[in-house]
Amino acid sequence: MSAKTEGKPRDPLVEMLEAAGREDLVNLIVALAKTRPDVRRACFEYLEKHVASSPENRGDAEGELAFSIWDDLEFDISELDQYGGGDCDLVDRVSDLLWDLEKKLKQGGVSREYRRDLLDEVLPYISSRNSGMEDQLYDVAYAACYDDGDLRDLAGRFERIGQDWPIDHARRICREIGDRDKYLELRSRRMKYGLDYYDLATFYWDDGEKERALEVARRGLEEGEGRMDELRLFVAQRAGESGDRGQYLKLHFEQAIDDLTCEKYKAFERICNAEEWREYEPRLLERIPRCWRDEQLKIYMHRREYGQALTLLQDMRPGDPRYHGVYVMKAAEELEESFPEEIIAFYRSGLGGLDSTRPRNEYARLAEIMAKVRHVYVDILKAHEEWAAFARREKEANIRRPAFQQEFARVVPGWKEIA
Repeated sequence: MSAKTEGKPRDPLVEMLEAAGREDLVNLIVALAKTRPDVRRACFEYLEKHVASSPENRGDAEGELAFSIWDDLEFDISELDQYGGGDCDLVDRVSDLLWDLEKKLKQGGVSREYRRDLLDEVLPYISSRNSGMEDQLYDVAYAACYDDGDLRDLAGRFERIGQDWPIDHARRICREIGDRDKYLELRSRRMKYGLDYYDLATFYWDDGEKERALEVARRGLEEGEGRMDELRLFVAQRAGESGDRGQYLKLHFEQAIDDLTCEKYKAFERICNAEEWREYEPRLLERIPRCWRDEQLKIYMHRREYGQALTLLQDMRPGDPRYHGVYVMKAAEELEESFPEEIIAFYRSGLGGLDSTRPRNEYARLAEIMAKVRHVYVDILKAHEEWAAFARREKEANIRRPAFQQEFARVVPGWKEIA
């Protein structure tokens, strides 16, 4: 009688597995897992939950499970490394498996031998810097460290790579675990940028060597390159604490004018009293024309210098990437009541020539601007006839462009009724 005649069919594989002996089953699973990392990983995960083992065997099992995850992703990350990246599906798969590996290591229980062997596999890809997965590889490397001894070993490995970024990680590790001599040795290898001096200055400060910290920081202000923000603020804070108001203001002023923005302008304004502001305000104003245009606009609006802000808007062209920025449009809206005619002209310049075919998303963007034009004509100037005449011309010029008409009707009040 067939198995199918007795109700639900039996799976032939189940029948064969039930008939097989223990040795046959073990040989089968070993053969499958030998060439299939995903099968090996699944076996370890299943057995980890269902089979009791000694602590020693448990550590090895956890290590094997971690390695099975790495084996599952190694071919793919090797391909990413070889070609400098890959398609989204491949990148997502590798990223997910690296995340699984990091979690497994963080759960603990993986023996040191396995963790060190795993670092032997991971570090070459960190050194290569070509897979695009460096951040997650660093996370895995740190997850493989369970104590200061592991971190010291990892710092040594980073140092031996001989590249700036791994050596920076080595410095941070040595500082974290209190290996003072090694930190200072690694730190001495590069003292070029403001952040290098800031790092060393804060190290000495945290270590209680206040004068030495300030000496390093002051030297950095004179000799350092690149970003100086943290270093300036460190020295400025010390000056403020010591009561040196002149030095405190000088450093904050230098901080403000280094790539001046509206936020930096306001921050410096807040720390000045009235007399100090009278001294520094003219020097700040000299710097405004050197800012990015949107930052100039923000400063002029903050200072209520609306004429200057309007001039800046009028000088902008639709091709300027900042023309349609959120703040530029916000400033224009704030100026509508005071300068309605000029703002209408600004908005209309952003419409450009409407008598050409555009993608629908471009029509949607232009419709938003047209709604602003209507608002100024109708709600502020009360110029209903002028609005109607302008809108009628544009509607008729695009009458055979249904996407144009649909997007404008969706956004511009009364567009369908214009005739």
